[in-house]
Amino acid sequence: MHANRTQAEVLFFEGNRRMEAKDAEGAETSFKQALSLVPNFSEAMANLGWLREQAGAIAEAETYYRQAIALSPENVQIHLNLGVLLMNRKCFGEAEAINRQILQCAPDSPAVWSNLGVLLACLKREDEAEHCYRTALALDSSYSKARFNLSYILLRQGRLEEGWRCLEARVWYERFTTYFTCPRWCGEALIGKSVVVGFEAGHGDMIQFCRYASVLKTMGAAHITLVCHPGLKALFSTLSGVDAVLSFKEDVPASGWDFWTPPMSLPHYCHTRLDSIPAPIPYLSADPVREAKWSALLPTSGFRVGLAWKGNPLFENDGDRSLPSLDTLAPLGAVAGTRLISLQKGPGEDEAQRPPQGLSILNLGGALQDFADTAAVVASLDLVISVDTAVAHLAGSLGKPCWVLLPDYRTDWRWLTERTDSPWYPKHMRLFRQPPGQGWPPVVTAVVNALESWKKDRESHPLGVMANRDYNG
Repeated sequence: MHANRTQAEVLFFEGNRRMEAKDAEGAETSFKQALSLVPNFSEAMANLGWLREQAGAIAEAETYYRQAIALSPENVQIHLNLGVLLMNRKCFGEAEAINRQILQCAPDSPAVWSNLGVLLACLKREDEAEHCYRTALALDSSYSKARFNLSYILLRQGRLEEGWRCLEARVWYERFTTYFTCPRWCGEALIGKSVVVGFEAGHGDMIQFCRYASVLKTMGAAHITLVCHPGLKALFSTLSGVDAVLSFKEDVPASGWDFWTPPMSLPHYCHTRLDSIPAPIPYLSADPVREAKWSALLPTSGFRVGLAWKGNPLFENDGDRSLPSLDTLAPLGAVAGTRLISLQKGPGEDEAQRPPQGLSILNLGGALQDFADTAAVVASLDLVISVDTAVAHLAGSLGKPCWVLLPDYRTDWRWLTERTDSPWYPKHMRLFRQPPGQGWPPVVTAVVNALESWKKDRESHPLGVMANRDYNG
């Protein structure tokens, strides 16, 4: 028996090594072999549960977690893992019960307090969530997860000063700290200095925050280089304040600038508040040659409305922010005089080839090569209707009227709370929010009604005064 335990531990450590090396299949094999030797090896069982969860086998993962807890009821981390799994399944009552049970066993654990805070934030019990995060930070001021989680609530509520400061606890830009040889910019004087703005997060984030290039120029920066996703490079060449644009797939030099900065840190060091969000709309533009090319493919009559109904499936809340399918937007087909154009690229793109009955749509998604192409199409549209994805930010940055469909569950912080407009894209963006617990049907109904009204207004004002309408209610 002792030999079995020793061999099982060897396999367990091998599984951990393979897990760190991103070899999920090999790690699973090692953990299962360990369990075949020692069936009550709770740590191997818990790790196997985590791997199955990452693979999307949620029911299997839950079984492994519960078996591991039965074997090691004092193991806080396994309880935490199960709590997160249940929260992601929206089993909120059970998830909260588990988190509070762990809290009684480990009241001094910042991880437990922070996890409970995440759950409460998802339930919009934000005062309670904030208390949890601040308790975690009181226990350990260096616990960055709690500080980052707190930023979500603060930014959502418009408490930007502390919110930006807490957002600095994010870790996804850390690769730049060892890549660039120049110091990171933390608010120092920029007169005559050169700055490289690195990339982080998704395409939409980059479109939203690239506007700060011109802010750095007004602060005296002599030269701004922007590093971005390949699909954004041509589009960003139209950005005011940028002297050079590099794709992260190019050979980006490690030196040659006075400072480097991640784009999402710029609001913090530029002291952005709700009443000082830089919004020089439009700050991006379509290439005239591309615009002429795409405009020739668009309908010549009616009101041209672009649609985007899905985001990146890898986004943590994509299941809620994306529409289940194009079928959800089928009622738009009843609005006479509109010409619908698909801007959907990637997941969901093929749905435009077989739209629901009654929804006629021109499918351009598959032909769009990059965001400069999408911008060229959008420039010739009358309106864009999009879920919370990069297309919405693109339309906003171009100054194109855009209606954004937002989920009720875990609405992104940048859309603030309850507002129907966005200070990031003033006068051009309107937000349609899900009523609590009612899903997308009421949102689509509201959009159809708004589209009917918008069309009548446009017909009454053929010069396009609606493009400057301020949506504040």
